[in-house]
Amino acid sequence: MHPKNSIEKINRTLPKKVNILMVDDHPENLLALEAVLNSPNYHLVSANSGKEALKCMLKQDFAVILLDVQMPGLNGFETAKLIKAREKTRHIPIIFITAISQDIEHVHKGYSVGAIDYIFKPFHPETLKQKIEQFVKIQQNHEENIIQTDREYTVELNEVNKKLDRTTLNLRRTEALAKVIGETISDTIVTFDEQGSIISVNPAVKNMFGYNPDELIGKHIVMLLKKVKGDHVKDSSFAFFSSIKQAVGLGKIIESIAKRKDESYFYADIQIGETKVENHQIFVCTIRDVTERKQIEEVKKQKVNNLEHIVEKRTLELLKANENLQKEIEERNKISDHLFLSQERFQKIFESSPCLMAIFSQKDQIFIDVNTSWVNFTGYSYNELVNKKIDFQHFIDESDDNQVDLKQIVRNQKISYRTKKGDIRSGLLSTEKIDIHSEPCTLIALTDITERVHLEKEMYRLDRLNLIGEMAAGIAHEIRNPMTTVHGFLQLSKTNFDSLSIEIVDLMLEELNRANSIITEFLNLAKNKISVKKQQNLNAIIEALFPLIQAEALRSSKQIKLELNKCPHIFIDQKEIRQLILNIALNGLDAMTSGGKLIIKTYAEERSVILEITDQGEGMSPEVLEKIGTPFFTTKEKGTGLGLAICYSVAERHHAEIDIDTSNEGTTFSVRFNLH
Repeated sequence: MHPKNSIEKINRTLPKKVNILMVDDHPENLLALEAVLNSPNYHLVSANSGKEALKCMLKQDFAVILLDVQMPGLNGFETAKLIKAREKTRHIPIIFITAISQDIEHVHKGYSVGAIDYIFKPFHPETLKQKIEQFVKIQQNHEENIIQTDREYTVELNEVNKKLDRTTLNLRRTEALAKVIGETISDTIVTFDEQGSIISVNPAVKNMFGYNPDELIGKHIVMLLKKVKGDHVKDSSFAFFSSIKQAVGLGKIIESIAKRKDESYFYADIQIGETKVENHQIFVCTIRDVTERKQIEEVKKQKVNNLEHIVEKRTLELLKANENLQKEIEERNKISDHLFLSQERFQKIFESSPCLMAIFSQKDQIFIDVNTSWVNFTGYSYNELVNKKIDFQHFIDESDDNQVDLKQIVRNQKISYRTKKGDIRSGLLSTEKIDIHSEPCTLIALTDITERVHLEKEMYRLDRLNLIGEMAAGIAHEIRNPMTTVHGFLQLSKTNFDSLSIEIVDLMLEELNRANSIITEFLNLAKNKISVKKQQNLNAIIEALFPLIQAEALRSSKQIKLELNKCPHIFIDQKEIRQLILNIALNGLDAMTSGGKLIIKTYAEERSVILEITDQGEGMSPEVLEKIGTPFFTTKEKGTGLGLAICYSVAERHHAEIDIDTSNEGTTFSVRFNLH
């Protein structure tokens, strides 16, 4: 048939309308599709199930198939598989339409069974219509290509006859070219028969295996290949050769391990082809050395493993970070709830507290808020206090009579404050810095102690009266002893003046001096004694006293050691501190036996200067320690019992604290002077 006439005949037989198959078990969905795709160019065919769709495809050809996924009996995926399994219908495009299976695994499954598109209901009509038009155009182009192919085939058929004449000539050339290629190619090409005997081998075998081609002719192919990938049978040449023959016709490259003449091994890819020459089966095997490629693959594999390890590590870090973030969110929520409760509790405590409480703005110097107790105690109304400037003259520090600085943090600072009526009341002031909406403020808590101060003064007055009574009894007891002695000798002298010897006069003078010293030391206990304080160094006072204390120590064969560290200056009365040091040091010397050592030590500690005087005596019993410092209590035979009482009085006037640490190895008196 002439090519032109054949083409014209094919064009005349082309259908005017394009067949489109719609498959859905719901008639209303089919009607909706017909309404969207209604066109004079389309012949729409409806099917209510997968089986009906397959029957329709046996009767006629279709340009495109619209297939529902969820159907009774054969579902959309199974129907698509059957369509694609049939040679005649495997090229027809299939579009899945579904309203249920929107999961990504269902979409993947749809594409895996041959779908070219996956549309979810409800769909856009115009989009579906345009897609169908494109698939119809593809089908029409496909048919036109078939016609064009037939025409070209006819033309090519004429050319084949011409080429056939040249085939014989080209065959000879091909043989010569194959020989050249076999000699120049880097891959080893081996031909062997069905028993595995090598028939021929190209020269590349010399470089790859170390054999000359003549050494291999007639030898078995297994001497070049040690193992084929997937062959699990060892020490069996027959089984190995069978594995090689099974690779024939698969048309794929097989990984193997090749063996050189020097018994070394290398990775190789082999590809085996089969042909027949004069009814003899011949195999052609191409062997390529892929050692370098394997090394690169190992490097890549190691990099991939490293990358996977990094990804895994990073994933774990992200998971941990996410876990920590979740915990932080939970903690913040708890903090938020706790903050809300804390604010509510604070408001209740603030309002109902018996203490005077206020919030003071450091920036504007005003009260932001005050509680009911503040209003009740001061006599001012709430509006007279809130958002008003503060008169600091109404708050006086009783320790130095200066105005209170509400910007500083204080704890239980004793102050006096003035009410609206002008009354002066006492209180303990405590402050704390807080932030309200990023504004620095001070929370003020003032405990009114006016009534307690009055009560303390009354108690103090009663204690003084009681102390005066006790001290009067003590003085009377202590002074009566020497006075009795003097009185007795004077009575004796009235009757016998000559019996008043010098020894008796000296004894009376000694008793009178003793009475005078008791009165003098008693006066030193007076609380109203004026102390002249100025800033001095404690070490300088100790160094000035050292010769006097050392002389007293040498007189009783004892030692004195000074351990004076650098200390800041403090406000002290030099005379009173000298008396305190002498009293404690002399008591320490009296408590030691011959050869004992007295240590006087000073050092600074935080906001204090410490004086320590340590002896090596026998220590004090709990009973003695309990009464220590009590006037007229003494363990000495000729002591007055006023020395340590004077020390405690001096310490009180200097706002210092005396601590005693005693054991059977000695006693340490520690006097702590505050720098402030």
